Amino acid sequence: MSKHLSKDRKLLVVSDTGMVQRNGKMFAFGPVVKELQEILVIFDSITWIGFNRPDQIENASYLEIPSEKINTILLKRVGGTSFLDKLKIITNYPVMWHIILSEIKKHQYIHVRAPSNPAYISMLLSKNYPEKQFWFKYAGSWIEKASFFYDLQRKRLKKYQENYKVTVNGNWKYQPKHIVAFENPCLNEEDRLEGEKIVMSKDLSSEINYCFVGGLNENKGVLKILSAFSEIEKANIGTLHIIGDGALKEALKEKALAIKNKVIIHGYISKQEIIELYKTCHFIILPSKSEGFPKVIGEAMNYSCVPIVSNVSCINQYIENKKNGFLIEPNTVVVLKKIILQSLSLSKKEYNEMNRINYILAEKFTYANYNARISNELFKL
Repeated sequence: MSKHLSKDRKLLVVSDTGMVQRNGKMFAFGPVVKELQEILVIFDSITWIGFNRPDQIENASYLEIPSEKINTILLKRVGGTSFLDKLKIITNYPVMWHIILSEIKKHQYIHVRAPSNPAYISMLLSKNYPEKQFWFKYAGSWIEKASFFYDLQRKRLKKYQENYKVTVNGNWKYQPKHIVAFENPCLNEEDRLEGEKIVMSKDLSSEINYCFVGGLNENKGVLKILSAFSEIEKANIGTLHIIGDGALKEALKEKALAIKNKVIIHGYISKQEIIELYKTCHFIILPSKSEGFPKVIGEAMNYSCVPIVSNVSCINQYIENKKNGFLIEPNTVVVLKKIILQSLSLSKKEYNEMNRINYILAEKFTYANYNARISNELFKL
């Protein structure tokens, strides 16, 4: 398809996505690599601006950028909470500004991943180029309380500007027409075919397995999961798989030792390894304090992992309590424990019906659906 496209269909991607060089090859955060690789169905080439992250050189969730049609530009990473961190951000703005501006001038189509410092620079510049098309993707929650800087970016994106579209997680009342609800893609045709086999074959077994996929930090609520399981003694509990890394990893390991149920803390693993765990697990638990809409929910639903999730952001627009998953509301250990006990007592019919609904719903999270909507709703190609 791409060979029939005109030569000016070049896409600029502005992000703070982590990138790192290994043995002369460029790697970047896996989900975004996959996403941009799929967008090449629409565009001839991509210039991708991201943050240099040499500290992530061993991160298994980083994938090699396989296509020669994706060219990368590394920015010095900025961010943090200390005064010195803030000062470094300010002093790096002129360099980031120059690089982003020079690339905007070369491209007709610009995709910006917000919230971030590179995204804010792009917002300020977009008004000066009314002839160019901008698509801002806001990844966090569109409605919940946010930091001053994130809220500043949301307010700016809400203001109508003729040359850009904004995609967000969820549908909200009084949303301007230039702001569009948009699902994050995570599934290709192979995933869908494999998922269909799992839906047909997976059943509640004598041992019911659970998983968590995400950052091991306070916001993701992973400690709540171990606290809830520590208070449950049921013979049909299998293994709890915790996938990810972060500041709480050592605390989780220590807490896991005191739990009678089997807990495996995997750290970072590859996408394929995560899929293999989805196939063996029956439920995914995500008790986050705040979210946009995690891709792992779409992935898990495709592979028959019923979501047990906190009711934040737009999640209840996809997960209906006790129909195709469970909403942790309020988001406490007591409520989570109660839901885990409910999940352990589901009938075969109830569980299969949840998976049937979720497999159909997961079609929204395919790259094919994503590309169709980019072409039809976001860019005038």
